[in-house]
Amino acid sequence: MKTVTGLFDTYTDASSAVSALEARGIPSDDISIVSNNADNRHKHGDNDSAAAEGAGTGAGIGAVVGGAGGLLTGLGIMAIPGVGPVVAAGWLAATAAGALAGAVAGGAAGGLIGALTDSGVSEEDAHVYAEGVRRGGTLVTARVEDNQEAEAQAILKQSNWVDPTVRRQAYSEQGWTKFDHSAEPYGPAEIEKERDRYRVRPL
Repeated sequence: MKTVTGLFDTYTDASSAVSALEARGIPSDDISIVSNNADNRHKHGDNDSAAAEGAGTGAGIGAVVGGAGGLLTGLGIMAIPGVGPVVAAGWLAATAAGALAGAVAGGAAGGLIGALTDSGVSEEDAHVYAEGVRRGGTLVTARVEDNQEAEAQAILKQSNWVDPTVRRQAYSEQGWTKFDHSAEPYGPAEIEKERDRYRVRPL
């Protein structure tokens, strides 16, 4: 099995990638999505505020109703230190949640980054992906058969995938070095400003 990963600036692009992967026969059980939920796009009844309150502890908080089929119907709300509230589903989310739940103070950064590196993502890229989610992005990760790797990667790229090398350089130019789980999560206004920075302008 191989792992393919894509960071997306919008949840819409990421969910399109998930749907395309599922349409090509990749099982929902082998796909994972982790999306920043600072804008409260996905709601969970009376626990909406609890997600924000749990951001410092990495608490898992209930389920929400997601998209229309497959992985996206199983979204749940959790909180990741340094990222804040996210909606997540799939094996990577479960691995990260388990690591967060069992982490001691100061070790919680290993939740998302550890889950990524354990699945074969380089530590350098894992930090970019975690920072991308912190800044409002959505991460899609899929475990695929060796002969599906190239096609799955192409699907992610066709869905407005973010090149991690280019994004790392952009972050570095702003003084960033690596994901910091003790940093303050981005709020909705900061996320919108960040998305606007990378939005493609019509010619």
